[in-house]
Amino acid sequence: MGTDGRCRTDGGESAVEFALAVPVLVLLFLATVEFGRMFYINIQVANAARAGVQYGALSIINANDNTGMQNAAISDAPNVTGLTATASHYCVCSGGSSSPNCSITDCAAGSRLQVYVQVTTSAPFHTLTSFASIVLPSTLTGNAVMRVSQ
Repeated sequence: MGTDGRCRTDGGESAVEFALAVPVLVLLFLATVEFGRMFYINIQVANAARAGVQYGALSIINANDNTGMQNAAISDAPNVTGLTATASHYCVCSGGSSSPNCSITDCAAGSRLQVYVQVTTSAPFHTLTSFASIVLPSTLTGNAVMRVSQ
C-alpha cells in the first residue's frame, strides 16, 4: 500500500526488466549453441584424420594408398559438409636420419626403415547467426600421424 492508502502495482517495472534481460539471455543462448557446434564439428574433423591414418598404418600397401586414406577420412565424418583430406607418407631411419626415397638403402647398416603416414583434414565452419564482436574460426583442421606396422 502506498502512503495515500491505494494499492501499488509494479507491473511496469517487471516488464521493463524482462525486456532488458531477454536479449542478453538470447545472445548467451545463441553463443553457447554456436560454440557447441564448432567444438562438435572440430572433434569430427580431428577424428576423420585419425581414421585416415589408421587405414594407412595397417600395412605398407595401405601406406602408399593416399586415395584410400583420404576416402577413409572423409567417410568417417559424413555429416561434415565440405570436408577435405590430404594424405601422405614419409620414411625415417631408426637412427634418426631421413629416407627421402623410402628405400632401405637410404639407411645406415643396422638401421631400420620406419614408414609414417599423415592425414590432414579441414572443413569450413559457418555460424548459424552472425555476431558483431565474436569471430569464430572459418576453417577447422585436424592432423594425425602414425607409424605403419610392419
